[in-house]
Amino acid sequence: MKASSNNGPPRHGRPGEDGAAADATAQAAHPAWVQRAGDVSGAFADLGTFLPLVLGAFAVRALDPSGVLAGFGIFALAVALVYRRPMPVQPMKIVAALVIAGGLGAAELAATGLLLGLALVLLGITGAVSRLSRLVPGTVLAGIQLGVGLYLAWAGVQLAGEAPIVAGVALAVLVLLHFTPLRPFGALIVVAGAAAWGLTRPGAWPVGVEIGLWLPGLQLPGWSSFRVAGEAVFLPQLALTVTNAVLVTAVIAAEYFPGDRERITPERLALTSGGLNLLLAPFGAFPMCHGAGGLVVQHRFGARTGLAPAIFGAACLGLGLLLGPGALELMSVLPLAAVGSLLMLAGAELGLSRRMRCARPDGFAVILVTGLACVVFNVAVGLLVGLGSELVRAWVRRWRTAD
Repeated sequence: MKASSNNGPPRHGRPGEDGAAADATAQAAHPAWVQRAGDVSGAFADLGTFLPLVLGAFAVRALDPSGVLAGFGIFALAVALVYRRPMPVQPMKIVAALVIAGGLGAAELAATGLLLGLALVLLGITGAVSRLSRLVPGTVLAGIQLGVGLYLAWAGVQLAGEAPIVAGVALAVLVLLHFTPLRPFGALIVVAGAAAWGLTRPGAWPVGVEIGLWLPGLQLPGWSSFRVAGEAVFLPQLALTVTNAVLVTAVIAAEYFPGDRERITPERLALTSGGLNLLLAPFGAFPMCHGAGGLVVQHRFGARTGLAPAIFGAACLGLGLLLGPGALELMSVLPLAAVGSLLMLAGAELGLSRRMRCARPDGFAVILVTGLACVVFNVAVGLLVGLGSELVRAWVRRWRTAD
């Protein structure tokens, strides 16, 4: 059930598109300080995914801010050392949704991180995730990328709806900067400008924020917490993580960084996600993973090296350990509508990829159906729908050939 070269993206072991090589050439032509500026800008480009979920979870549950933020910081710093590329660190979305809905508390959250971490480590060690990646046709992977792009763009529109004028100004700034030498600074300028504007609003200036040392506490879940985690979230989140945070992230990384195809593999992504969750979950960390959308957003706004996750990680670690609960008040200053503009642009770029536009008609149909299923349901369901569509496409082609 392999897709032909005209029907979808290259397989994991093949070189990326000409665009990836062109991008690498263009980056090499920039002075070193411009490339580093892109890493700084890209480091904060993915806040549109991070902030709403994390702040929402804090708002409804008594989670330890120092444990959660320090967990993100350590995870990101470790990822920067391992991959030396802008590999994103994101909260697991289904877990976050259940926390916000009131279905998981701190103990269940720790149990979820341990269960998912163990499962990902086993998938990586046994090589099962790599074998799974070879079974997924290129058209289905392209469809999942379309779905992730649509999801990012829609998430950006929803955030922009909170303050349309702010979002419109931020989007205009990004578009204008795209045609200037300041393009690598785009996300940084928008985030910094939006935060400065947020501080001018009445009552927005953080009060009661004290610098100290806030160490995470140990959270050891009981058997009842493991049972709740296993019944409520384990399987759907594992399916979503393997699809979006492992398989699709590896494909996109191979396109952006063709020279690192042997280093950024599905197996290694599963191992880093699983191992770090096992290590950090008992200390109050939120279940975390990589993410295709986060990689696209960071790359779109200039991130090219491990400096981007290192900056993000250092910021999270500092906020968690030095400010503790006060970090929440400081983070809430940033208007999320401005961050939504970053997601809209990155989502459009991912969704309207060259591979989708160049696909053959029957392959395009599979891509479209898969992408829509990802948006309507989730990425895991989109994978199943895409595989079914690819089977139908293969059957129709055999039937036509037989005639």
